[in-house]
Amino acid sequence: MSSLNSVQLIGNVGKDPDIRTLNNGNRVASFSLALSDSWRDKATGEKKERTEWANVVVFNDGLVKVIESYVSKGDKLYIQGALQTRKWEKDGVERYTTEVVLQAFGGKLILLGGKPQQSGDDFRSDYADGFSRRGGGGGHSDDGRGHSGTKDHYDLNDDIPFATPFGLR
Repeated sequence: MSSLNSVQLIGNVGKDPDIRTLNNGNRVASFSLALSDSWRDKATGEKKERTEWANVVVFNDGLVKVIESYVSKGDKLYIQGALQTRKWEKDGVERYTTEVVLQAFGGKLILLGGKPQQSGDDFRSDYADGFSRRGGGGGHSDDGRGHSGTKDHYDLNDDIPFATPFGLR
């Protein structure tokens, strides 16, 4: 039987991404993603919140360019990648870290907010197949049915009128 290694996360960037160049000339971006969950305590009615942190590493050069240009601390992102665990030794002790990795194939990044777009910019860029920008205003959208899509336009005859990821448009 096969297995599936796919992770989808929505969260806020914890600090400005770190962009490095490897010995082979390829560039890599890394950042942490805050994944917050909030709820009301049934006993006290008090609002509670818990934050998990995910380390994200991007090896896709196109996505690295997008991250370098458009992603900064606090931005909300949707990412899709795979889990990878690295092992290293420090002071004679073996250490491990598990990261969400976006490789050249299969990695996706969607900016869900952040810096506003300038009118006319097309953020479905030539940088990378796995990148798109949602939110921020401006720009042009084509919903694939030959006419420009707007936030309030939905074809109610569609089999799945809510097929836009997470209802974002």
